[in-house]
Formats: sequence, structure tokens, C-alpha cells
Amino acid sequence: MAREIIHTDKAPQAIGTYSQAVKVDNTVYMSGQIPLDPQSMEMVTGDMEAQISRVLENLKAVAEAAGGTLNNIAKLNIFLTDLSHFTLVNEIMARYFDKPYPARAAIGVATLPKNAAVEMDAVLYLED
Repeated sequence: MAREIIHTDKAPQAIGTYSQAVKVDNTVYMSGQIPLDPQSMEMVTGDMEAQISRVLENLKAVAEAAGGTLNNIAKLNIFLTDLSHFTLVNEIMARYFDKPYPARAAIGVATLPKNAAVEMDAVLYLED
């Protein structure tokens, strides 16, 4: 079993005791991303669309650092502090992913780190 820590400066640095992602053989376990700008490490300003897009850009950067793309995601978990944004998540995801879409869960939560409104984590599978 080969294990590798994935890191990129194109996504926010970990704000706790975790790695951006860990690759085990052909599977990449991506840590949760919130709408932090990777350069400033501050939350993005703007509406919910800007926040969801930043999260997906962060995931995209980590996926690319691991040797994949968002389309390699097998399972995506979405955490929202307000489930009324579910439709907006679907619209924005359609811009970032090609069909067939990954398996997914959307979970309503009371709060997220740094008072983010959205967080996503994922599991990628990389082809040989």
C-alpha cells in the first residue's frame, strides 16, 4: 500500500491538524474545503454563488495536485448551513463536473469552520 500526502499552494493551507489530501494507492481522500482564498487565507467576499465556486476551485486545485480532476471524484459530500442553497449547488456543480456526476450527499449542519456557509470534501479515484 503506497501512501502519499498531497499538498498544493493553489488551495488553502490546512487550518488544523490535517492534510489537504492523502493518496492511498489509486484513491485520494480530500479534506473539507471551505470558501477560503488560498493566497489571503481569508473567506471570499460575495454571495453564495461566489462561496460555492471558491470551494469547488479549492477542491479542483487539490484534485489536480493529486494527478486528477474533479471528474475523478467518486463521492462528494456537501455541508450547508442553509439547505435552501441546494438548488444553487446543483447549478454550480453542473459547470464544474461532466456527466456522469459523482455520488453525493448534501447535509444540513448548524455551523462550519470560520462560520462558512458551505464545505465540501471528496474521495477521488485515479485510473492507472
